[in-house]
Amino acid sequence: MIEKSREKNQILSEIITETVFKYLTDAGLTSNQDFTIPVEVSNHHVHLTREALDVLFGQNYQLTKVRDISQPGEFASNEKVTLTSSKMRMIEDVRIVGPLRAYNQVELTVADGYALGLSLPTRLSGDIVGSQSITIIGPKGALNLPEGAIRAARHIHMTQDDAKKYNVTNNQHVKVEVEGENGVIFKNVIIRVSDTSKLAFHIDIEEANAANVQGTSYCRILYK
Repeated sequence: MIEKSREKNQILSEIITETVFKYLTDAGLTSNQDFTIPVEVSNHHVHLTREALDVLFGQNYQLTKVRDISQPGEFASNEKVTLTSSKMRMIEDVRIVGPLRAYNQVELTVADGYALGLSLPTRLSGDIVGSQSITIIGPKGALNLPEGAIRAARHIHMTQDDAKKYNVTNNQHVKVEVEGENGVIFKNVIIRVSDTSKLAFHIDIEEANAANVQGTSYCRILYK
């Protein structure tokens, strides 16, 4: 009797395991990848054109580097600006990220949006058409942007070789699991493939706090 009971329990356990695994697979929550993709966290920041920097800091002003950041050629600058919205709300000391770009963009968090009274669209960098207006104030002048304030969509930078390794394609939306006892699963993470990229999962500071990301952390892609 005891032996038969053990056999039944074993069979029941196997059925439950298979059922749970099938459910997770169908939901796209299984992975054969280890936690190998670095997680990088960004705070609110601004990207500017040459013309915008001239208005805010003076003609032909040059950004000065604090440190390089992960994506090749990009850096955090010493220069900071103040942001104001049409509701006359303000956020000070927002850092400019270089180098200069072909468009002006202000990347904010959800809490920043609440503080400024803005309903921020979630967009990839550069996708600013129809986004929120905002005013940028520098030491030499102010610039009113009719559009350009967004919340950055969470995304993974990778090269073509990385995309082959992780079996994903450019602009694909995936689920991503952050390691750790309190790690979370992020949905609608966009794959961004470029041969000039460095492998990294980018989230904002609020998302990082929700996932208890501290220090060096890694994630993996979940897929069917």
